[in-house]
Amino acid sequence: MTTIEVNNRQIEANKGELLLTAIRRAGIKVPTLCHFEGLPPSGACRLCVVEMDGRLVPSCATAVSEGMKCQTHSQKAVRARKTIIELLLADHPDDCLYCVRNGNCELQTLAEEYGVRTRRYQGEKSTCHLDVSSPALERDPAKCILCGKCVRVCEEIQNVSAIDFTGRGCKARIETAFNEGINKSSCVFCGQCIKVCPTGALREKSSTKEVLEAIADPDKIVVVQHAPAISVSVGEAFGLKAGTECTGPLNAALRRIGFDKVFDTSFTADLTIMEEGSEFVARFKGKGKLPMITSCSPGWVKFAEEFYPDMLENLSSCKSPQQMMGAVIKSYYAEKAGIDPKKIFSVSIMPCIAKKFEVTREEMLTDGIPDIDAVITTRELVRLLKMRGLDLNTIEPEPADNPLSLKTGAGKIFGASGGVMEAALRSAYHLITGKELSDLDIKSVRGLEGRKEAKISIDGTEIGVAVVSGLKNASDLLDEIRAGRNDLHFIEIMACPGGCINGGGQPIGVTAEAVAARMKSLYSIDKNDKYRASHLNPDIQKLYKEYLGEPLGHRSHKLLHTHYTKRDVVK
Repeated sequence: MTTIEVNNRQIEANKGELLLTAIRRAGIKVPTLCHFEGLPPSGACRLCVVEMDGRLVPSCATAVSEGMKCQTHSQKAVRARKTIIELLLADHPDDCLYCVRNGNCELQTLAEEYGVRTRRYQGEKSTCHLDVSSPALERDPAKCILCGKCVRVCEEIQNVSAIDFTGRGCKARIETAFNEGINKSSCVFCGQCIKVCPTGALREKSSTKEVLEAIADPDKIVVVQHAPAISVSVGEAFGLKAGTECTGPLNAALRRIGFDKVFDTSFTADLTIMEEGSEFVARFKGKGKLPMITSCSPGWVKFAEEFYPDMLENLSSCKSPQQMMGAVIKSYYAEKAGIDPKKIFSVSIMPCIAKKFEVTREEMLTDGIPDIDAVITTRELVRLLKMRGLDLNTIEPEPADNPLSLKTGAGKIFGASGGVMEAALRSAYHLITGKELSDLDIKSVRGLEGRKEAKISIDGTEIGVAVVSGLKNASDLLDEIRAGRNDLHFIEIMACPGGCINGGGQPIGVTAEAVAARMKSLYSIDKNDKYRASHLNPDIQKLYKEYLGEPLGHRSHKLLHTHYTKRDVVK
């Protein structure tokens, strides 16, 4: 440790750490638009400047040293920050009232904090074109402030590099390769760029209007499903503590919006485990390629199709729980309820914008009918609830509709990195041995670490498993397998760091502590659930008995499985 002087007070700092880190740890607020916690500094925005010996230095790119003295809010530093904000606003659209980030925009917040009340700098506005080519996200270059955070998360965290800087000086831009639409880039629609963008330059493509029009149509039966991670994150937008479980109030609120039926995707998470677990057991016995890799993250699936086409045979053929629910609703449920599947408008609420892409895939049609008709994110759900004047704090809880909502704890933990693996191992143990696992808590695959590995013994046989989240971590592991590593049998991959609890469609601006709280909540729900293994779900057993037959059977394969295609990449 070393001692430095900040604003005439002594604070402790670690030798060699960045000055910004030490200042913030001391409770002093210094603004920045470009700093990316955990990555090397870029020093792009210069808002974090502090005064040191009469000169301004970027605190995000300055290492602490013994005896260092600085002023974080001297007149010189504050004036510099205000000027930067004014210059950014000089070439920024004046459409805050219409912007999706209104009220949650870092640039807007800084303009308020630093008292920017007039436009001091005038000049010719840049001409930009809105990119709406993607089925999942929209890109508005006019609102881009060139902080570079989207470029960094895409390249350094996700290893996709769909966007990068082009041009120099005042002609600098962030663009796709050859400035093609985002749909022609290597983008996998994980949405992590949206979460780090400080303005509205990146946003999900909204389906709210489409959903409300369907609800208003008397000829449509509008059903909705919500993913496991939704109920432990949506409450934060209504002032609830991070991780608060809101399933009951959410079910009631969705009915008040006008949905005819409300289902829980955790049910088909259990169904996924029945199919995926059975598939793993079959492969482990020699009927397929190992290691088997999970397929419930559509961002990861597209990443594999683009960058690891030689490993597509390793992916489980199972559809994601979202798509399984859609297929079951328009087959089993429609038949049971006596409804024409063509009259059903099926909506899913997901923590992921790649789900918007997933529903457009040709493989996600059953007899020409799409499994899912529209996807809305957690953020869109919050806007919809507030539009209808609904507050989860004041709504009495209600159960979801059956027969497609009875879940197990195994289905609920799908929302966290490692949850799919743990759920699969609980049932795989039963499928292999015919017995129940004595300790259902497989803690070696839990946690927010980007990579976790374990050796699991099942009936005397050692199985190598790995769990990775974040596509750079996935690349590192897959490259090892390409190079000859052969001690792994089963791998879970989630595109988003931490899994669905930190998905690209989740609330913007949350802390790492909030994400950890969501994960803790999911495991708490699992711990207290009546059923904790997917094969014990009585409604899943009933579904197979009445309709599907058996896992990996003819009907379940038609409804619940898919295939993948090598994609050309522009990079």
